[in-house]
Amino acid sequence: MLVLFLIPLLFSSAFAEQIPDYYKPYAPIYFDRDVYSWTDKVRITIAAPAWNANQYGIDSIGDDSDHPIKISTSSASLNQYKLTETSPNSGVFTGEIILSGFAHDADGDGDDDTTPRTSGSGPTGGFLEADRDDGLTISFEFADGVVLTESAQIQWNVGEVEFSNPNYLEDDQVLIRVIDPDMNLNPETLDDVQIDVSSDSDSAGIKVIATETDDESGIFEAVIILTQSDDSSGNRLRALDGDTITAIYKDMTLPAPNSIRDDLDIIAKSQVGSGSPDTSKIAIDEIYLADSQGRQIQNPKQNQQFQIITHIQSLESHKQDFTNIIQITDQNGAVVSLSWIVGNLNSGQNFEISQSWTPKHKGQYTVEAFVWKSLDDASPLAQARVQTVTIQ
Repeated sequence: MLVLFLIPLLFSSAFAEQIPDYYKPYAPIYFDRDVYSWTDKVRITIAAPAWNANQYGIDSIGDDSDHPIKISTSSASLNQYKLTETSPNSGVFTGEIILSGFAHDADGDGDDDTTPRTSGSGPTGGFLEADRDDGLTISFEFADGVVLTESAQIQWNVGEVEFSNPNYLEDDQVLIRVIDPDMNLNPETLDDVQIDVSSDSDSAGIKVIATETDDESGIFEAVIILTQSDDSSGNRLRALDGDTITAIYKDMTLPAPNSIRDDLDIIAKSQVGSGSPDTSKIAIDEIYLADSQGRQIQNPKQNQQFQIITHIQSLESHKQDFTNIIQITDQNGAVVSLSWIVGNLNSGQNFEISQSWTPKHKGQYTVEAFVWKSLDDASPLAQARVQTVTIQ
């Protein structure tokens, strides 16, 4: 008789608890993230050792009406969604769903980029509709009348665009990266986004496609090639030394308080060249004063109109824009004249620049000649020239 009593006791102690403890409802629910975007894959884990009924098999929970798992957003829900045990006797149950968003044109091509739907029974293959600003809730009826819940946020994000380097040499490949989790529209395949890329030498630029780095990264990359001799085409962009390259990504999935229909241009810039001022692109010859006939004046006088003459020469092998600035200061350092001329130089071209000046007072003046990229960009293209002039 003693043996008959011992056998069932030993048999029952070899298995985990088969009936959940109503008074100790231990079954923590975990999401793989705290915040999701509208089309993310959601991975769910419930640690429920009390529901490990068979130590030698794979158990499941949530797929019956007595103790269901419900996964819901504000607009839809999946009822009796099954989670399965990770391994025999683990007591840890997992599953996943894909948020299917709502009807929205996310890339501006006029077509909706999502297929909103709610379907599936688990542990995988489930789809759940979600709004831009939403909540995701899981409830598990651990025991009769004992319901455990956990929630996470769903929201859109402001995208980012960036270059891999602040400066590129003329023969470098340029890597451009967009970071926007909202454009991970299908978490089971690679998605694409479009970037507009231009340069100072080609303001129209090119449109390039950036491809997601992996199925769920929300990070997109494109590589372009710089050219100095050819026109822009495909992933090739005409950009000369000293140019600024601009990348624009249009974000059409903006978080509140923006409207769902709002969009925003996200902009990044990089440079072609070393990034340090290069004063060897143009040479400036010595400054001198001349009359209206171009004859050099040796003894300039008060109230005499004359021309300030400078010669510049391109030292580059390509066409380049420039702004030539003449600044005149008196012996006290006050600016008495400031003028400029905007133009461009072909490869090796010489150019004579003449700017008029009529000194109103006698004295010693300093004439300075600068060559900049433009008035908006004071990057020097040449060593400045300084000349002292005495007005009699």
